[in-house]
Amino acid sequence: MSSTTASGIRFDQVTVAYDRHVVLDRLDLTVEPGEVMALLGPSGSGKTTALRAVAGFVRPASGRVYLGGRDVTALPPHRRGIGMVVQQYALFPHMRVRENVAFGLRARKVARAETTARVADALELVGMAAYADRHPRELSGGQQQRVAIARALAIRPGVLLLDEPLSALDAQLRSGMLTELARLHRELPDVSILYVTHDQVEALTLADRIAVMDRARLQDCDTPQELYRRPRTEFTASFVGSANLLPVTVGASPGSADFAGQPLTVTSGEAVAGAAATLCVRPHLVGLGAGPNALTGTLTEIQWRGSTHRLYVDTGGHRLTADVRELREAPAIGDEVTLHFAPEDAVLLPAGAGGAPPSALAASETATAPAPAPEPAGASGGFDA
Repeated sequence: MSSTTASGIRFDQVTVAYDRHVVLDRLDLTVEPGEVMALLGPSGSGKTTALRAVAGFVRPASGRVYLGGRDVTALPPHRRGIGMVVQQYALFPHMRVRENVAFGLRARKVARAETTARVADALELVGMAAYADRHPRELSGGQQQRVAIARALAIRPGVLLLDEPLSALDAQLRSGMLTELARLHRELPDVSILYVTHDQVEALTLADRIAVMDRARLQDCDTPQELYRRPRTEFTASFVGSANLLPVTVGASPGSADFAGQPLTVTSGEAVAGAAATLCVRPHLVGLGAGPNALTGTLTEIQWRGSTHRLYVDTGGHRLTADVRELREAPAIGDEVTLHFAPEDAVLLPAGAGGAPPSALAASETATAPAPAPEPAGASGGFDA
């Protein structure tokens, strides 16, 4: 199944505000054709607003939105040629699966024979061909999600928007749907996907790149591997995976730092000699016992997690977390323990590195209220080109 509309998304300094309250602040971001871009951030970070700006549900106070190189900022949702899947799927309960999937095509007055063929293709793609004659109430949550995705894909969009699509599923179903979405991405190489989530596992699993959002602004954007291994801000380090963040002072010699009087060596990161900085090291890269960059402290908590023990150690007045392989003889709370990490496994960040709060809306700009939401089937079934 190939898309019938141009793919690719570009936000050009897009600002959205309600009653002069900025909820998306000068977003400048490009999703390449065929790329999966995850918008990752906490509630209220602006990620869903960005997706709604692409869909046409809100109009920017300033800036432009482009789809496939075409300026769609002023176009209504039904003329943007996109597919969208929302959290609650928005399936029509009185329609059978095949009728739900066909809805967007019938709204476009696609010929009956082509509609039948596209519905069959879309259901086959998501593994729901055997359920075409069932009603949504006869399906599990994961199956309903597949139908919603099939409906969005049936119109063969160049852009697919996914708004927290797995949040209503339990952990086991969510894991299975992650696998299915990854497969769909491989089978739809021409479709650009913008995936909104607050779940780091979803973003790390699916995305070609992750755009990290906080306080209405884009904080960071890179591949999952780079954001995890070499974050550029404290917020990214703490939100993309778990991280130890220790306050240090940068030493005079390259790669040297001081933590609570303890000299450390770090091979990554940019920092000025004598400046305050933050040392970031992931818990699974911290080992128990003597080694390079050894830090001694008091064990304050220990958690058994099956294949690992998580140790919480108070050292220098700060908590250091280590995920170590399951221990046959685990230390006891109150014991003095030594942890260590390799110089190449840590990175130095500028102290306090992170985004500024949203800018105030300029007096010349007018905040725009949300556009009327389309009826449910349109939301997950796609919009006319």
